[in-house]
Amino acid sequence: MPKWLLPEHISDLLPADARILEELRRSLLDLFRGYGYELVMPPMLEYIESLLTGTGSDLDLRTLKLVDQLSGRTMGLRADITPQVTRIDAHLLNRSGIARLCYCGSVLHARPRGLHASREPILIGAEIYGHAGIEADIEICEMALGALALSGAGQVRIDLSHVGIARALLGRAGLAGDGAADVIAAVKRKDIAAIRASDTLDAEARAAFEVLCGLYGDASVVERARSALPADPAITQALDDLARLAASLPAARVTVDLADPHGFQYHTGITFAVYCADWPAAILRGGRYDEVGRAFGRARPATGFSLDLRELATLLPDPAPRLAIRAPWSDDAALHALVRRLRAEGEIVIQDFPGHEHDPDEFSCDRNIVRTAESWLVQALDEPRGA
Repeated sequence: MPKWLLPEHISDLLPADARILEELRRSLLDLFRGYGYELVMPPMLEYIESLLTGTGSDLDLRTLKLVDQLSGRTMGLRADITPQVTRIDAHLLNRSGIARLCYCGSVLHARPRGLHASREPILIGAEIYGHAGIEADIEICEMALGALALSGAGQVRIDLSHVGIARALLGRAGLAGDGAADVIAAVKRKDIAAIRASDTLDAEARAAFEVLCGLYGDASVVERARSALPADPAITQALDDLARLAASLPAARVTVDLADPHGFQYHTGITFAVYCADWPAAILRGGRYDEVGRAFGRARPATGFSLDLRELATLLPDPAPRLAIRAPWSDDAALHALVRRLRAEGEIVIQDFPGHEHDPDEFSCDRNIVRTAESWLVQALDEPRGA
């Protein structure tokens, strides 16, 4: 096997792609900072007990594991960053008030999530800890949509749901464990035949879950659900929160799918997914997960979102080459002073090494530094030179 081959679904980022991702990372982290989010950088690997604490079995299956040669304990290469940020909030920051945290880093998956998916996504996201009210969900959704708008992803649709509704129906039916998991799997498939055939649901519960499978569409679904679902305080509160969140997002195309129990083992309230026209799956997912911190001994209200910068970059048009200034190589102190000044002003200045004056690169040089009888000058080119 050639030494330069990489594992399946693992790839290098070459200069143009790496620049796109880095510019996305910088701009999105600046956006988050504008809302008051603080950057954290968790480690790539942890002991498995900490890394998977409070998460569902799906994350366990995606986590690559290895043995620590120092301690003999099992460690994992993170497949998600949110549990790590929860640990930081619970044990390291230990704040009593609201904590707004953001992050960006690579994760590793034991298997790719899709046919063309990378096993090394670059996740960027934001989390709010310490506020149980709908205001936190509104801010997170607003910032998620702002991130995609800033990136230039084009028209998007945000799809809202609430796992509390399915939980309330399961509670009314007295279902838990494997029986509840089977029902949730049928709801996720919108498999009404399986629900009708279920021997774990009574007639009232079957009717309620059958109705739930049909509650998707535009934002008016929330009002339809009020009369279609059983009267229950938890369901009423969930619908009130969804209505308020949907009303706060007038600039986005809002849809509602109450039969989307994505992250049912993990999330506790409102969940959302954002779709772009040119991507078959959700480009961004998020939601409320108030119970995750309980496993770390501190159950704080929490909500957040994350997206994969690699996936996002594939949706964006190829950027125009960056404009630059080409300069000759010389020991002249005046030239070096001019180059330093231009770079300090934010210009890209590429100095040609002797014998390599025309090497291609990703920059488009629209100016040259030329020597006159008295000094060095920046001179515009009639035709940009470069990539």
